[in-house]
Amino acid sequence: MAETVTPTVDDTPPPASTRRERRGWYIYDWANSAFQTTVITVFLGPFLTTVAELAAGCELGADSCDGSVYPLGIKIAAGSYYPYLISLSVFLTVFVLPVIGAIADRSAHKKRLLGGAAFTGAGATIAMAFVTGDRYLLGGALFLVANISFGAAIVVYNSFLPQLGGPDERDGISSRGWALGYLGGGLLLALNLVAITLLDEGDNPQRTLDLARWSIVSAGVWWALFTLVPLRWLRERPSVAALSSGGNVLTDGFRQLARTMREVKAYPLTLYFLLAFLVYNDGIQTVITLASQYGTEELRLEQSTLIITILLVQFLAFGGALSLGALAKRIGAWKTVLLSLVLWTGVIIAAFRLPAEAPLPFMVLGAAIGLVLGGSQALSRSLFSQLIPAGKEGEYYGFYEISDKGTSWLGPLAFGLVFQLTSSYRVGLVSLLIFFVVGFLLLAAVPIRRAIVAAGNTPPRVL
Repeated sequence: MAETVTPTVDDTPPPASTRRERRGWYIYDWANSAFQTTVITVFLGPFLTTVAELAAGCELGADSCDGSVYPLGIKIAAGSYYPYLISLSVFLTVFVLPVIGAIADRSAHKKRLLGGAAFTGAGATIAMAFVTGDRYLLGGALFLVANISFGAAIVVYNSFLPQLGGPDERDGISSRGWALGYLGGGLLLALNLVAITLLDEGDNPQRTLDLARWSIVSAGVWWALFTLVPLRWLRERPSVAALSSGGNVLTDGFRQLARTMREVKAYPLTLYFLLAFLVYNDGIQTVITLASQYGTEELRLEQSTLIITILLVQFLAFGGALSLGALAKRIGAWKTVLLSLVLWTGVIIAAFRLPAEAPLPFMVLGAAIGLVLGGSQALSRSLFSQLIPAGKEGEYYGFYEISDKGTSWLGPLAFGLVFQLTSSYRVGLVSLLIFFVVGFLLLAAVPIRRAIVAAGNTPPRVL
């Protein structure tokens, strides 16, 4: 009989990462944040809504449109098209991320995966140049490809982090990448603002639509161009799983997700906190995603106003995170997050009462969102870290991210359904209150100190 040879796995730790390698990793955050800020947050909602309205027979530049479009034969109000697309793209992303994560963990060529996903997304974004006239179906299909590719690339990108530094270094590495992402996204948005200010013709709605389309295209070019840097500077670092893997990577991701879900059930209070987070974070993400559509369609604000407001949010989120972090030292992170949800409820009510064609109140509300946004998300993440059993951080945060994307379709879906029934963006916005109210009640019901002890961790002095 032939002797069975057991493959050996090299347990030698990977060499320390170089400064250049880490900078390459940071640059990808700079690259992809342009898509999140310029495309998702500002331009795509109003752009695709206008294209859908043209397909519904509405006049370009009309103050309101009650027409419908029929993708796949389904009747949809033109104003609901974009929220439904968001829901569909996020729903589909949930099925892609586990598989991509499994492939990344077991692949010796992660840079190729990163490049493939990033260039696919950037290419679909650049192809928005062909979404002219009433081609709303083409625009929707390209958005689905771009958004799913964006999420897939983020999974691969994040999988490099554990190999770039030890446990004590990763916070700093991750924070610098995050910060550079804010700067990159904000810089391109500022450049687009300058272009729109110089080139827009207020009495020519077609010119405004064209400028929005080319701003979207610029984000794809930015994303593709700066992705070349990490592909050049990052090194391939095959993991132990990559060296020893012999399974089917297409099913391993789903198996890993099932194992994670079973383990989470062993910590019901952790799961309960996660449920609360998913509810209120869904509301937060929906406000961020649909703010520009609300500002354009309901408040009839200019694109330049929206961009300035988004820039304001970008930079004030830093100050908000620091301010709420300082408050958390005094009253605890749990109480501070609860307070932030009260403030978010106030933001929704204030947004409902905003007058149309009034830029200044919208900007003031944007400033309030920036101050609440950074702190509520940063403290939610740090609070969740207290509820993770020791040694399970990566696995549980993976479940956290997948679940986040898995439920963030509910807010846009509710917004779209309410608009379809009422033809009112204001009523659609008020429907989001339920996410903050229910999220608050769920989080308030979590015995947070007992939950931390149940996970095997020592609770902080103040909660």
